[in-house]
Amino acid sequence: MNAQDSPPIWAVVPAAGVGRRMQARIPKQYLPLLGRPVIHWSLQALLDHPAVTGCMVALGRDDPYWPRQAMQSAKPVFTVNGGAERFQSVLNALEALLPRAGEDAWVLVHDAVRPCLTRPELDRLLEQGMISRHGALLAYPVRDTLKREGEEGCVAATANRAGLWHAMTPQLFPLLPLLRSLQQALEGEFTVTDEAQAMERQGFQPLLVEGESTNLKITRPADLPLAEAILRSQGVMEEEPADAADRTGA
Repeated sequence: MNAQDSPPIWAVVPAAGVGRRMQARIPKQYLPLLGRPVIHWSLQALLDHPAVTGCMVALGRDDPYWPRQAMQSAKPVFTVNGGAERFQSVLNALEALLPRAGEDAWVLVHDAVRPCLTRPELDRLLEQGMISRHGALLAYPVRDTLKREGEEGCVAATANRAGLWHAMTPQLFPLLPLLRSLQQALEGEFTVTDEAQAMERQGFQPLLVEGESTNLKITRPADLPLAEAILRSQGVMEEEPADAADRTGA
């Protein structure tokens, strides 16, 4: 696909969650990581890519942290109120983005708490996903033995891992089909756990693009020092926070 023929690509980042499993006093996307909030690194990985036009971030209503933590970028970064569920936040973001981006746009939906996305992964996703009308997602094959839980926390069976992949983000789809797929899920009162599932329900077969297991999602307290180690291994240097509030997360 020639650059002049390429549709615009926008990033969409749902960031309305509170992250109860993180056991922190502030939402996990705002926890400090190498001198900046976690969401800073997630957004920077997207906005630094030359193919990405800008970003729409879905925030919790009355989010007190975003104004002081807002990403400084030469590219446009817009915000919209998120929803009760992740897929509702993505839907709100797509509805707000549509008049700005246009019906031919594509979107990269990325978790606010995946700060370790690398440029090679994003390059692969764009190169392979943009030539498929079904879209694509980063994922990696399941390598561990999987056990199915039975009664009282005991093993009921060993699952066949053949053909199973861990789904990750970003996930890349044409804006309009994804918007309609999420609207269908909402109208059918069907909760989808990622964008690919919404597309699958409408008959699409998204392409699996192999990513890295280091593209972790920060969910529990032990994930934060692991993310720090990964970023350092990628050559990322700690940044000085903009002010004392950044340092404390207050």
